[in-house]
Amino acid sequence: MAKDLKKQAKTAEQAAVRTADEFAAEQMKSLAQAFRAQAEVVKRNKKKKKDELHRKS
Repeated sequence: MAKDLKKQAKTAEQAAVRTADEFAAEQMKSLAQAFRAQAEVVKRNKKKKKDELHRKS
């Protein structure tokens, strides 16, 4: 899931570079940042669950 979000972030950044409209480019950059932040949360939650499982064992 995190890998997919990072891929979407990269795609959004590439679209931001290609577009001539400055407003749309800024929105795509913001979207890319949001995807990366979401990927970090997913990664952190996955690590937290993994750590909890190891503590219970």
